[in-house]
Amino acid sequence: MSRSDARPVVMGVLNVTPDSFSDGGAYAEHDAAIAHGVELARLGADLVDVGGESTRPGAAPVRSSDEQERVLPVIRALASRSIGVSVDTLHADTAHAAVEAGARWINDVSGGLHDPEMLDAAADASRRGAAGLIIGHWRGVPDPGHLRSDYADVVSDVTRALKERASAAVAAGVDPGRIVLDPGLGFDKTGAQGWQLLAGLDEVRALGFPVLIGASRKRMLGEAIDGLAAPRSAAGSATARPAGSGSAPAPSPAHDRDLATAVVSALAAEAGAWGVRVHDVHGTRQALAVQSAWSDARRHVRARQPQATPPDRITLTGLEVFAHHGVFDFEREQGQRFIIDADVEVDLAGAAAEDALARTVHYGELADAIVDAVASDPVDLIETVAERVARVALGFVGVRSARITVHKPDAPIAQTFADVSVTVERRAGGGAHA
Repeated sequence: MSRSDARPVVMGVLNVTPDSFSDGGAYAEHDAAIAHGVELARLGADLVDVGGESTRPGAAPVRSSDEQERVLPVIRALASRSIGVSVDTLHADTAHAAVEAGARWINDVSGGLHDPEMLDAAADASRRGAAGLIIGHWRGVPDPGHLRSDYADVVSDVTRALKERASAAVAAGVDPGRIVLDPGLGFDKTGAQGWQLLAGLDEVRALGFPVLIGASRKRMLGEAIDGLAAPRSAAGSATARPAGSGSAPAPSPAHDRDLATAVVSALAAEAGAWGVRVHDVHGTRQALAVQSAWSDARRHVRARQPQATPPDRITLTGLEVFAHHGVFDFEREQGQRFIIDADVEVDLAGAAAEDALARTVHYGELADAIVDAVASDPVDLIETVAERVARVALGFVGVRSARITVHKPDAPIAQTFADVSVTVERRAGGGAHA
């Protein structure tokens, strides 16, 4: 299912409802819905997502029988034209009927939480190779007051919840190769939390499943662009044709969040999203085409650039020193083993070309200096020892950086353990990396 080398799946939204937040009622009649689904496919939708129940705040719940009356004729008609279809539903019986009608995906924004039979229905479809499952994250129908948006860390919390729902789906029998995750933008998430989820998409993708992004026309986009000057309407522009001039009627104006949606779709594609769910398929395909062209050009330019040569290094591993460092009195009195690993960055080109010891770091002298540094004045912390050794290593001419690890294998720890160590990395001139 992976599309890492291809453009994202474009899922076109088809609401066969009277009350969806964006286009409720526009395609409530079957003929209008079918015609729009065909048009979405013509414009480049890989899937047409057919839904018969709105999940906007305040929407009235719909019985599954009514939902099926709305969506099944549309799904059959589109599938009969070889158009890819997904069904946007919370109800297991609708999901089952939609798959029988030709739907290739079950898109459940609740991730199977709303209907306890949903995962069984998805597992049945998966076993027959008929349909996959898109698992959305939600805490219920969106709450405008965000009373359920109390995440400790929205990226981690949503990722953890999606992992649990995916595990439940696999345990129910859904093929893991036919599962897609949706972080559920707008479902009990503030606008800021939605942007954090998009920025943290890598964490969701790290679960190993493809990820669908559904930001189309969401409130978070409206909040981001709120306050920008609106374009002049065709009627008010100097170039508008007067009524009755015989010109063709102007196309219906785009939704004022479609451009922002297309931008998010392109950014999501760049971040590795498997698919995007959108109302404006045409604008989204344009944005994705630009993103793809840019990415292809970037790969070409990078391929032309010479690859950076890894720095030369000298490494000492397992240098054993007996010393008296430690917080406890018995450590200071009795002493113990310390094991030192030292990795230093140097330029060895001159030494290699001339076969000259003077042009490199004498690792025997470096080892002696490290042993002397560790065996000298006792200190409480191995952190201090590591810092001391790093300074010694950087004192050798030609050493650009030093990565020092101090192991304390006999540390006074009550639990069984193999080793304890501290690592510091320091650069000539004072740069530090813990």
